[in-house]
Amino acid sequence: MAEYEHRHIDLSGLSTIRNYKSPGSSARQRPLQRIREEHGQRIVGELEAAFEASDLGREDLGAPEGIPASDGVYLEVELAPSVGPTTLEKTREGTRQGAVTLSETGARRIALFVPDETRDVFEAVFRDYAFTEVDEGAEAPKKSRVEPVEHIRAARLRTFWRDDPLALPDDPQAEMWWALWCFADRLERVETSAQRLGLTVGGEDSWLHFPEVVVLPVHGRRAAIEMLLFSTGGISEIRRASDTPTVFTDELEEMANAFVDDLAERITWPGRDVPAVCLLDTGVNRGHPLIEPALAPGDMHAVHADWGVDDDSPSGHGSGMAGLALHGDLTMPLGDASHPMLAHRLESVKILPPDGFEQNDPGSYGAITTSASSLPEISAAERPRVFCMAVTNENRSGAEPTAWSSALDQISAGVDAIEEGPDHIRRLFVQAIGNIADSSRAEDIADGDAFPGEDPAQAWNVLTVGGTTLKSEIAEAGYRDWRGWSPPGDRSPYSRTSALWRAGQSPIKPEIVFEAGNRALSRSGLEALSGLPSLSVLTTAKSIAPHPVTPFWATSAATAQAARLTTRIMAEHPEYWPETIRALTVHSARWTPHMLTEFNATASKSDRKALARKYGYGVPDVRRALASARDDLALVAEQYIQPFRVENGSVRFSDAHVYRLPWPRQVLEDLGDQPVRLKVTLSYFVEPNPSFASAIDPARYQSFGLRFDLKRARETDGNFLRRVNKDDRGENDPRPINEGNDGWFFGPKSISAGSIHMDIWEGSAVELVERDFLYVYPISGWWRERRALGRADSKARYALVVGIETAEVDVDLMTPIQTEVAALLQTGVDIEI
Repeated sequence: MAEYEHRHIDLSGLSTIRNYKSPGSSARQRPLQRIREEHGQRIVGELEAAFEASDLGREDLGAPEGIPASDGVYLEVELAPSVGPTTLEKTREGTRQGAVTLSETGARRIALFVPDETRDVFEAVFRDYAFTEVDEGAEAPKKSRVEPVEHIRAARLRTFWRDDPLALPDDPQAEMWWALWCFADRLERVETSAQRLGLTVGGEDSWLHFPEVVVLPVHGRRAAIEMLLFSTGGISEIRRASDTPTVFTDELEEMANAFVDDLAERITWPGRDVPAVCLLDTGVNRGHPLIEPALAPGDMHAVHADWGVDDDSPSGHGSGMAGLALHGDLTMPLGDASHPMLAHRLESVKILPPDGFEQNDPGSYGAITTSASSLPEISAAERPRVFCMAVTNENRSGAEPTAWSSALDQISAGVDAIEEGPDHIRRLFVQAIGNIADSSRAEDIADGDAFPGEDPAQAWNVLTVGGTTLKSEIAEAGYRDWRGWSPPGDRSPYSRTSALWRAGQSPIKPEIVFEAGNRALSRSGLEALSGLPSLSVLTTAKSIAPHPVTPFWATSAATAQAARLTTRIMAEHPEYWPETIRALTVHSARWTPHMLTEFNATASKSDRKALARKYGYGVPDVRRALASARDDLALVAEQYIQPFRVENGSVRFSDAHVYRLPWPRQVLEDLGDQPVRLKVTLSYFVEPNPSFASAIDPARYQSFGLRFDLKRARETDGNFLRRVNKDDRGENDPRPINEGNDGWFFGPKSISAGSIHMDIWEGSAVELVERDFLYVYPISGWWRERRALGRADSKARYALVVGIETAEVDVDLMTPIQTEVAALLQTGVDIEI
């Protein structure tokens, strides 16, 4: 927002007049009244000028696309140096007090938000003081509110700055991390507007929660921060974002145990009958105050009893995973006043041998993982769980199915289940894609795409996790001239990709990315350094004293956080299938502004697909996964399907499903040409058949596959059904017309291998009204091709999530669709092909 020059009128001597004790003479009263009137009228003039300047600023600022116009203005109110602590906000007026700063003269300057709808009420306070006739000896109206005020101006960005004045950049294009202190009830407005402005918002675990404000870390240009500030009315003050793990690993190291104990007392710990993150790792130190209440002794296992169940690894890897899987990054919870409520707990299976024991044979990990997954199920059979594993086959590419990845697919699909039928047990696995090894020579690890994801990250049914990072500021004194390797929102330099896997024959991995920390790069760009605390997340240490918390990084950190999110969804929706939890996780993901810049710069859908092998489908958001917002609506379906059937001695395709999408027609028609987005996520588990041919033909590996199609905008219902299903055509029906199908982000040709598929269609709202049929249909697999195996008549199931977003327009989609909730996404017809 532009800064304006303001007219300042000297009020020398006013403080003397305020303290004057009138003897009651009219001679004394008249000068006092005259000075009161002059003071009041000057303040009224300044207030009018401030409102006018703010309005002009709003016009200059405009209403950025997708950002709702501000519903009020910010003023800078300056109080006299002699005035003590004063609260200017009034509930009746809706005014809100923000940052308070002191000038060099001791004057207190306060940022005050005044809503448009009560501007007249606020202004009347000063007019009453200035223009009301007062009888001799009577007190002026609103005296206590007006007389402390020295000046009123239109607020500027500097009005809100509560940090070193020299640290506020003058350049509007200067980028940095900002700490935005937001009014709690306007947090969503600030966050949404920040995202629409292309600012990078820190993950929810990096927010500080206090009774009345939430501190939101945001990275971006000063100009964008000003636009956000004056367009939302939701920010009370601004500082540099400076909270990093070094606060607890360095500056307050001796007090770390006290902070840990305080957080442990603030947490509401989970009961026994809640979902669990089951860690397959080095074991866990259960004695830690932030772990013990959520991990029962009976929920700790080892694949070999003589290994023990505790975490006795030198790195304390399993204990670090446990802290992140329970709490996320501990940096902010340790320092705020929040009261976290945990709705999930932990289980642990030790699959890595301690020192002194023979190391696992890499060829045995399929059997080890299968055995490990059975132990908690035997111990707590009824408990839902998410399995979490950050162990990979070092330097073994996941370009093709292996015994280990196929074992994970079998475990997920429940192939080992005793009972038969479509309802046998399924399991959700969260798996790391693998790390790029450390090297002090930056050139050795500069090309992340040259390091393919490691086995078993290629497993089709697992949710594979890669790394991104928002960590870019280095706090360690010895490395102030170094910088974070990756800019905020880019791929973490620790994370591998699937760029070198064969396109078409291998699934897109990772599907999601989470914070994995950053490497430091020297000023020359030649040296690289891993593990700086300020570029890492903070988690529980293996030991308790003297260092109960420790920095943690790489895709292990990302995978633990991903498991936490999926288990939180499971706790909120215990009725959902594992396939559905996976679908909601992917569906909630969004690319960071940095990622979007790369996607938007690509020239083709194939280039976008290649980028997806680096960034997946983005960073998931638990709030978006758990609830449909009024302008971001998600519809969920869980259905059974029989892909094939045996008929007259041959195997034919069997079921397909058609969904009538219950769009709020009138709302969309009213939006007209406004852009909207339709996001479709389809998730199912395949039974693997890792034969020699599966590496070159995905249909030989999968038991079946599913795809989706959407009715075209200018297509009739009849033409749509005839086009997608030849058996729905009558003998004399006209041949179906293939209408254009533009608008998809990846396009149908991008869907090949894998058992989760996501795509985004973007077009006008009025066009979406007519695209109201979605078709889910099977494609071939070994159930059909290998009839001798006796599975051709098998039934399967899938989860479908369809989302409609109006990201650039504030519109209510939920209300007009609520009356149809009971009928959302019901199977319209079964089509036999």
